[in-house]
Amino acid sequence: MKKTTLNTLICSTVLAGIALAAPLAHASKEHPVIGFCIDDLRVERWSRDRDYFVAAAEKLGATVSVQSANASAERQNAQVENLIARNVDAIVIVPFNSKALGNVIAEAKKAGIKVISYDRLVLDSDVDAYISFDNEKVGEMEAQGVYDAQPKGNYFLLGGAPSDNNAKMLRQGQLKVLQPAIDRGDIKIVGQQWVPEWSASTALRIVEDALTANNNKIDAIVASNDGTAGGAIQALAAQHLAGKVPVSGQDADLAAVKRVMDGTQAMTVYKPLKLIAGEAAKLSVQLVRGETPAYNAKYDNNHAQINTILLQPILLNKSNVDLVVKDGFYTQQQLGGQ
Repeated sequence: MKKTTLNTLICSTVLAGIALAAPLAHASKEHPVIGFCIDDLRVERWSRDRDYFVAAAEKLGATVSVQSANASAERQNAQVENLIARNVDAIVIVPFNSKALGNVIAEAKKAGIKVISYDRLVLDSDVDAYISFDNEKVGEMEAQGVYDAQPKGNYFLLGGAPSDNNAKMLRQGQLKVLQPAIDRGDIKIVGQQWVPEWSASTALRIVEDALTANNNKIDAIVASNDGTAGGAIQALAAQHLAGKVPVSGQDADLAAVKRVMDGTQAMTVYKPLKLIAGEAAKLSVQLVRGETPAYNAKYDNNHAQINTILLQPILLNKSNVDLVVKDGFYTQQQLGGQ
């Protein structure tokens, strides 16, 4: 009897130790808790992503905890650690620095948390999935939009944040379109620079310096998003060149759409945020519930071939700018029309 009691105590102690070592229980699969870690909610498009994502996730029975890193890798790492401690079921990350999240993502995976890379691919990390618009295609559209308006002359390439892997994907797409014209001598790249944090004010200074260095002889600017495009156009306006030098962009920010309508920005790339946010919410819930998402690509993030859902962007210029109203992305009143 004593031996049986002792064995029971030993077994109980061992089981208790296992329970302590294992991650705490997560929420039910029917009502998962999802952390949404965003690079910087001070940027217009990310606040829209947040709203669409939260609405879509709640319709699927999930609860969302939103975090904004405000362009700080350290803050984003701390926020992911906090979500791990709170035992969320999945963490969706828009990385500020694509290479700075490896350790915390490893912690999340050990805790049984699904990790999804949103819009920007997290590098060197064991993420479960990636969802984005086709960024190389976005870059192609940006270059094509500018090339169609100005097929010859001096080009300046205004890149995105060097810490953002998307910026490099965009450049690959841009050069895919421009390289044949460069090789023919139709286009001369007179300068190219990355823009830390995608900062419009930094883009402004870069283009001011580029105009000075080239005696204002810049015929086209391939800007990688609408924020940097806005900075470039401000610099051009100071030299009475706005509308004369085609400038690209992406994200269909409200100010950018108005610039496209006014003719000071040649084009932007419209990425229906309701689509990516809704698909990301569905993807997150599917992974938590053990379901198989409809992947259509794989991306190498230097750790593994990551299962990917790629969505198709839309080139937006004066001829089809009303699409953002038809889609309910903006109202006619927001665009300044009747």
